[in-house]
This record gives sequence, structure tokens and C-alpha cells, in this order.
Amino acid sequence: MNCLKLKRFSHHLQVSFTRLNNICRSWYKLYAPSSLKHRRNTDQIKLSDSSILAMLIWQAELGIESQRRFCRFFVGLSHSRFNRRARQLLLLIYLIRHTLNQEVDLSGKILIIDSFPVPVCQPVRNYRVKIFHDIADIGYKATKKSLLLWVQGSRNSER
Repeated sequence: MNCLKLKRFSHHLQVSFTRLNNICRSWYKLYAPSSLKHRRNTDQIKLSDSSILAMLIWQAELGIESQRRFCRFFVGLSHSRFNRRARQLLLLIYLIRHTLNQEVDLSGKILIIDSFPVPVCQPVRNYRVKIFHDIADIGYKATKKSLLLWVQGSRNSER
């Protein structure tokens, strides 16, 4: 389950678990092979594969690497059964990640990762500066407890 430890493109989820479960259900319908969908005794399972997929994504979002510790959050969920079914879904997780990575265009030379304020001049000169009048804003920086004239910059990574 090392795929859950990958933090190269780590983003925080901005959806509820119900919405995440619906997304995983549609991914399961699209990408799951028929051998996984039509295996024996699927009518007797209490937790669907798409729900386990959503729980694995939620586990990665929370940063919990131990599935035994993650299973303690849920009442009546056996960690051995959850671990076994998660390992069965590992091929599907790789397939979904591969397909989504192909859909996202990462071939560009410049990729904007994050933006941050760049202080332009000393706080004394904030209101007298004329060069950056159109592109710079005056903002409050809480860590320094002062007003700064700053330009919105971005950290670019070359591929």
C-alpha cells in the first residue's frame, strides 16, 4: 500500500465523504475490470468496493499509514477484512491513478505550484512607490505585524 504514502502531488480534499463516495462509485463503474466486479459472493458484502476505495482516499488524506489504526475509527469494521479487500482493489487504484494522470497535462515546462506574496520595498515607502502602482497591493503580514507592498508571485518548477 505504498501508493498511499505518495505526497508528491498532495492536495487537500475539498469535498465531503458522501461526495467522495459518489465520485469513487463512478470511478469504480468506469475503470474496474469485470473480473473484479463479477467475483463470487459480491451480493453478500456489507461494504461496497467503491466505499472502500473512498475510505482509502480518506485515509491517505488524513495521513494515516496504519490501516489497523484507521479501522479503529469505524465501529464493526474488521481490519483484516478491510486490509484484504483493500489489497484486492490495489490494481484498480493503480489503474485509476494512471488514467487520471494521463488526462492531466503535466507535459508543460512550467507548472505553477503555489503563490505567495513577494515584498517589494520597505514599509516606509509603501505609499510613495510609483513603479508598482498598477501591479502591487498593500497587504498586512501577520507574522511581521506590518503593512507590506507586495506582488503576487509564484514558485515555478521546471520539468
